[in-house]
Amino acid sequence: MRPQRRVRYRTAAALGAVVGSVLLAGCGNGGGLRSAGPTPTAVGPARLWPELPPASAAPYDYGEGETARIPGIEVPDGDVHRLDPVAVVRADLAARPNRSSGTADLSADTVRKINACRTEPASCPVLRPYFRDLTGDGRDEMVLGIRLADHQLSVRVFMPDAGGLTRILSTSDAVISVELAGRDLIVRVPSAITGYQYRTVWSWDARQRAMLPTQDEIQRIPPSRAPRPRPTTTRPTTAPTTAPISPTGPTAAPSAGVSAERR
Repeated sequence: MRPQRRVRYRTAAALGAVVGSVLLAGCGNGGGLRSAGPTPTAVGPARLWPELPPASAAPYDYGEGETARIPGIEVPDGDVHRLDPVAVVRADLAARPNRSSGTADLSADTVRKINACRTEPASCPVLRPYFRDLTGDGRDEMVLGIRLADHQLSVRVFMPDAGGLTRILSTSDAVISVELAGRDLIVRVPSAITGYQYRTVWSWDARQRAMLPTQDEIQRIPPSRAPRPRPTTTRPTTAPTTAPISPTGPTAAPSAGVSAERR
């Protein structure tokens, strides 16, 4: 079958070339193809200092690949929408990670506020959950945010697993925004360089069975444009006011975090 497909492709290509030449001949020079100039030669990567020994330890621990079974939480039908987010976070405090990185640890003050969410809901640091199928198994995961001190935010993802719940992501940082795009979770944090920010994309890795930072880059922030003032109408028969009132725009929705320096 493959040789026949090749013959058909070549025949179609030949007919297309003939038709194209006829059209170009009829149109003259107008609309003809023009060269875009020489193409630069591709240069392969050159390894520098090949005599150096490879690194034996990671320079920074994101908490990647760290998972934990959440004790006391049952999800027999795999529907995390029915779970109480505060109960999930409280049970997560007692979870034992498969690899301790320290990113899942919370301060004593944050733990106290979590335990008092029922009696003091105004100061509860647990944000409302979001749901998205991040693993591609047809079931939603629960994405939770926990406000920390110094404008930090802990982002955690919980997956229904074998009738229970497993944490597949735990990371903390000074967050500008948290986004869900397809099956990716994108976290943007400030950079020490003015006008730039870090963008980390977390994606499910079936081999590790955890969310891993598949992309980590620094990006330039486009300059924001100041809002244009709304035109005001004047009444010729009325004396002008002593102090004009500036128009107010719609109130912005609260963001997932605030700007701060990257740790």
